[in-house]
Amino acid sequence: MLRWIRQQLGFDPPHQSDTRTVYVANQFPQHGHYVPQKFADNRIISSKYTVWNFVPKNLFEQFRRIANFYFLIIFLVQLMIDTPTSPVTSGLPLFFVITVTAIKQGYEDWLRHKADNEVNGAPVYVVRSGGLVQTRSKNIRVGDIVRVAKDETFPADLVFLSSDREDGTCHVTTASLDGETNLKTHCTVPETRVLQTVSSLDTLSAVIECQQPEADLYRFVGRMTVNQQSEEIVRPLRPDNLLLRGARLKNTKEIFGVAVYTGMESKMALNYKCKSQKRSAVEKSMNTFLIIYLIILLCEAVLSTILKYAWQSEEKWDEPFYNQKTEQERNSSKILKFISDFLAFLVLYNFIIPISLYVTVEMQKFLGSFFIGWDLDLYHEETDQRAQVNTSDLNEELGQVEYIFTDKTGTLTENEMQFRECSINGIKYQEINSRLVSEGMTADFLDGSRPGLTPEEELFLKAVSLCHTVQISNDQIDGYGNGSYHANGVSYQMEYYAASPDEKALVEASRRIGVSFSGINGEILEVKVFGKPERYKLLHVLEFDACRRRMSVIVESQSGDKLLFTKGAESSILPNTRSGEIEKTRLHVDEFALKGLRTLCVACRRFTPEEYQEVDRRLHGARTALQQREERLAEVFNFIETDLELLGATGVEDRLQEKVLETIEALRVAGIKIWVLTGDKHETAVSVSLSCGHFHRTMNVLELVQQKTDNDCAEQLRRLARRIRDDHVIQHGLVVDGASLSLALREHEKLFMEVCRNCSAVLCCRMAPLQKAKVVRLLKTSPEKPITLAVGDGANDVSMIQEAHVGIGIMGKEGRQAVRNSDYAIARFKYLSRLLLVHGHLYYVRIATLVQYFFYKNVCFITPQFLYQFSCLFSQQTLYDSVYLTLYNICFTSLPILIYSLFEQHIHPHVLHTKPTLYRDISKNARLAFRPFLYWTVLGFCHAFIFFFGSYILIGEDTSLMGNGQMFGNWTFGTLVFTVMVITVTLKLSLETHFWTWMNHFVTWGSIVFYVVFSLFYGGIIWPFLHTQDMYFVFVQLLSSGSAWFAIIIIVVTCLFPDVLKNVLLRHLCPTATEKAQLAETTASISCLDSMCCFSNGETACAPFGRMLERLMGRYSPTRVSRSWSDTDPNFTNDRSVLTLSAMDSSLTSTC
Repeated sequence: MLRWIRQQLGFDPPHQSDTRTVYVANQFPQHGHYVPQKFADNRIISSKYTVWNFVPKNLFEQFRRIANFYFLIIFLVQLMIDTPTSPVTSGLPLFFVITVTAIKQGYEDWLRHKADNEVNGAPVYVVRSGGLVQTRSKNIRVGDIVRVAKDETFPADLVFLSSDREDGTCHVTTASLDGETNLKTHCTVPETRVLQTVSSLDTLSAVIECQQPEADLYRFVGRMTVNQQSEEIVRPLRPDNLLLRGARLKNTKEIFGVAVYTGMESKMALNYKCKSQKRSAVEKSMNTFLIIYLIILLCEAVLSTILKYAWQSEEKWDEPFYNQKTEQERNSSKILKFISDFLAFLVLYNFIIPISLYVTVEMQKFLGSFFIGWDLDLYHEETDQRAQVNTSDLNEELGQVEYIFTDKTGTLTENEMQFRECSINGIKYQEINSRLVSEGMTADFLDGSRPGLTPEEELFLKAVSLCHTVQISNDQIDGYGNGSYHANGVSYQMEYYAASPDEKALVEASRRIGVSFSGINGEILEVKVFGKPERYKLLHVLEFDACRRRMSVIVESQSGDKLLFTKGAESSILPNTRSGEIEKTRLHVDEFALKGLRTLCVACRRFTPEEYQEVDRRLHGARTALQQREERLAEVFNFIETDLELLGATGVEDRLQEKVLETIEALRVAGIKIWVLTGDKHETAVSVSLSCGHFHRTMNVLELVQQKTDNDCAEQLRRLARRIRDDHVIQHGLVVDGASLSLALREHEKLFMEVCRNCSAVLCCRMAPLQKAKVVRLLKTSPEKPITLAVGDGANDVSMIQEAHVGIGIMGKEGRQAVRNSDYAIARFKYLSRLLLVHGHLYYVRIATLVQYFFYKNVCFITPQFLYQFSCLFSQQTLYDSVYLTLYNICFTSLPILIYSLFEQHIHPHVLHTKPTLYRDISKNARLAFRPFLYWTVLGFCHAFIFFFGSYILIGEDTSLMGNGQMFGNWTFGTLVFTVMVITVTLKLSLETHFWTWMNHFVTWGSIVFYVVFSLFYGGIIWPFLHTQDMYFVFVQLLSSGSAWFAIIIIVVTCLFPDVLKNVLLRHLCPTATEKAQLAETTASISCLDSMCCFSNGETACAPFGRMLERLMGRYSPTRVSRSWSDTDPNFTNDRSVLTLSAMDSSLTSTC
């Protein structure tokens, strides 16, 4: 209990050691002074709050916001001093905002608690006291031996001990961790694989020493010491000995494993991604506007306080006969009185800061994000994948992108590899009709019988068939020789699974040609050469890593020869070769790259018995090391992979995705610069860039490659800068490789950035994952502070995606890590143009108008309050009733702007998509720049002056507007100003609305009607719980005057007519590109702006709303949607947008 309390308070000390010692089955040593280590329990906690800390923690987080904290201070001031308004006027809106936000966050956390309880309470079986005991997942301890059955998920990170298979292997799928659906093979150490029963496991005496928990899914360093007959046997533990929590057991009846990492220390839990902390440009502008309005508020309060004392300098106003001061008031401190008056004015004007702005923006972002998932034009039917929103905080940022950084493989291309060509012993080959055909072979020769493979060809294909990580599902083929054989005597029923599409393509091509990988049984690899089996013993695997850029296997042939087969990038293989047709192969690799093919080089090495003994000794020492294991292994790998014999090279094609060319061109026209960051070699990357339209054929392509020193790099950059200045008329493209980029970023960042900014397209090749993130950060933090977007599909793109302002994951074939770590996910690159040009454009315009309108309507609200002080000698008398002060932002003006910000379409989505230049109109945060902000602010002040002085002139001195000769009082005057204000700000928004739905009509006119009905109800009854009834019969009295009705109409028209006139004149005299597009829509007689209304079968107006509810409840299927468009209307060709929820009547539907 004490430990739990210490954990909750965060006082539990961290692990002091770099390693942890785990005693299998918790059989601790009985001798010596053993102090057991403390480990986390197996509970998963994804929730943010507990019952005890929800209220204080949530309140603390909410009051970190400037507006919430400000209103809390105002509320406390109202409680402490005598202020002109009730504390309710500030307290109730603040309570509403805090409560709504707390309920939303509390509900989300309750769902997380519910999911945690399901996981933690799942039944599991552990070995205890010689038997199998059922318990709950949360009760597993480090050291427990756990049994997992087929198709179950692993409840903790387990070191694999044994399985029902004699070879001690099992198949695992890690789709829930990294999205990879291929089967991975894990193995046990030889000493424990025979312990297949509970009783035999109970006799196991072993100790595991391993690293402390870390998030890397693919890294595990440890060793197991097994005591057998008083002998200690030490075995290294690698990632393939560790079964990760969340992975699922496949094609294996059961396994046993010992828990080494539990609960929040498991790799799955350490990879939990916190909610994105990225902030959009709109949010930053909003905070700037808040500070400006806070300054305006302080100025008004200071000015009012000064004018009050200036007015009271005359004795008749300082102490009039009807308001004599008490003796205490006369003797009170003038400084304290000044501060008290200043705070009172601050409270009186505090509503110029819109407290409900934050909650409205949050609701708009949250609800608006659903439209991305509902858009059928972002739905990929082949894979049944919709667009996915992982964070709704950045919707409007999609409309501000200036730079796009994209991966190539799997993002611009399909990541579906097809073997095309290869080079063997300096001769080029193609695959034709499942045969290797050398260059220049005649068609007549192909018609004849094909002789067997030459020794060089056979060795090359054996290397391809043995050096890989491809797996064969046990359900597909069980044992050797099963299946029906077809061409070349090879079975085509086998199905290969591989994490790398390149490997799968090469192994499948080798099988078609006649050298087939048949599977692995324990340490035995089998290859069939035209149906004849050959077995190789797998001795060692030298795993692939991004630094070496190659992988190798060491095998023993049936004749006893020890062979090393290695494959990798030509830059990592060719420098280590000493024999073979090196120059010819290098030329062929360059030819393959120019065709846009992905290239790999293949080599081998034969070991003498003495050489192999040295290799085996070094590998064992490095793999059993607990400290610096990676560095020692890298050193040994480099020692082994030298003096290679080059066998040849392969060329694999990865074809472009559909409409990549059109998408890149549309984004370029929209003013977005595109950088391609790839790990491919220079020639391959340039070829693909040309084919996808990233580089134009007429573009002047500049190169910064193969730079060796800082001086050379700097000189080349200067030459490129001069060339760009000299040829400034044409477009330039830049190619940079990883090594040159490192030199450029070291000391020449400014020069490099100058060259890049003047290039229309940039291609970075041979890039490491961290280099991608570094490039994004370089642009992101440059003086211009451009908005960046990164898009990728693999785990190597995650750092780039997280670094950019907006991260887009492609649902490709390299796992789901990019999707999980992204802000948005789409199925194909072609959807990026619609996501930015349509959704981004609309979201930005909506939220920009929302923010400006909120400040406008609050200026209209508070300025008459300020002006009224000149008429009441700055006595702090309020102009509006306290209820009106409270409900203005909550009820009377909140819904119209929310609905506008969800459904507004100032231009039809199809026009936005087909005219990318419109995206330029909103770039650089154009709608929240200083000029629009100043316009809305000045407009608010102008309208406020018209409200006040228009009403003041109407109810001037000695003016009777009642039939009985009575005059209006101050509450009637305030109500008249408030009525005109509610109607005007609501109608002002209607003038900004270009796209009307039934919801817009309902909330716009409904808000005005609600205000009238509420005022009649509120002022028509004497409420017993109110201390004063100032508004009793005031509204009824106001509406009984025809002059008041006339004044309302005149004031509203006076406010809005100049606005209408300005819009008409500007549209005709100097229209923007956006206004021209709107005019083109009008002249084209587009009668239906909402694509949801264009459904066939004569649906009623309620049908789209019904479909919306189905989506919200998870019962919507895009395959049920049927649309019909007019072939004659160019604006509706093949457009299936789902952006709004409007329902038009059948007459409009028929015109579509």
